[in-house]
Amino acid sequence: MAGHSKWANIQHRKGRQDKLRSKLFSKFSKEITVAAKMGDPDPEKNPRLRLAVKEAKSQSMPKDNIERAIKKAIGGEGEAYEEIRYEGYGPNGVAVIVETMTDNRNRTASNVRSLFTKNGGNLGETGSVGFMFDRKGAVSYPASVGDADTVMMAAIEAGAEDVESGDEEHIIWCADTDLNEVSNALEAELGESDSTKLIWRPTTTTDMGLEDMQKLMKLIDALEDDDDVQTVTTNFEASDEVMAQLGEE
Repeated sequence: MAGHSKWANIQHRKGRQDKLRSKLFSKFSKEITVAAKMGDPDPEKNPRLRLAVKEAKSQSMPKDNIERAIKKAIGGEGEAYEEIRYEGYGPNGVAVIVETMTDNRNRTASNVRSLFTKNGGNLGETGSVGFMFDRKGAVSYPASVGDADTVMMAAIEAGAEDVESGDEEHIIWCADTDLNEVSNALEAELGESDSTKLIWRPTTTTDMGLEDMQKLMKLIDALEDDDDVQTVTTNFEASDEVMAQLGEE
């Protein structure tokens, strides 16, 4: 499972380095507006909205921004957004899933295709790489919340499927449909989590050397910079040495 933990870590590392915090906030705003539009505008009665608000707060998004995004939904904005998933391949045949939220399907498709092509990848059909991932709920806690056994017991009680405990954090995995229930049960036992979200968890991985990883990071950065792109997930596996060299850049 080492690669998956590293994958989570690189997401966090990139999150901290995010040059354009406003870009990140606009992605959260979009998700919050759409979630509030699709269900109840009260996060307590709308699991998807609750998770979106929680994720935004975990990245220090101001409360005013969150409330403004919910008000947009109540005011009738946000209905034009479509959620579209793109799948393709990056350097060394690594699988890439790109989740977007757009009010212009043609623009997004054209941009995503062009970003793949310019950065050594190619866009595939929907389903071309999706079978290499499972849709899962992931709840992360800092290592300081307790030892591996304590967290494992809390996870079993909460109805989770698996736990990965590392030096810095615990990641608790569950079925995608159980995320709201499991995260609530964990919070009652362990307190507020660092992050609670639905993600694509790789079932098979592609091993990457330093050069391939550098190319992959360029592709991920380019995709994440696009306003319509919400998340980018890959199934890379890389050694500690490669990850350390990448981190030094």
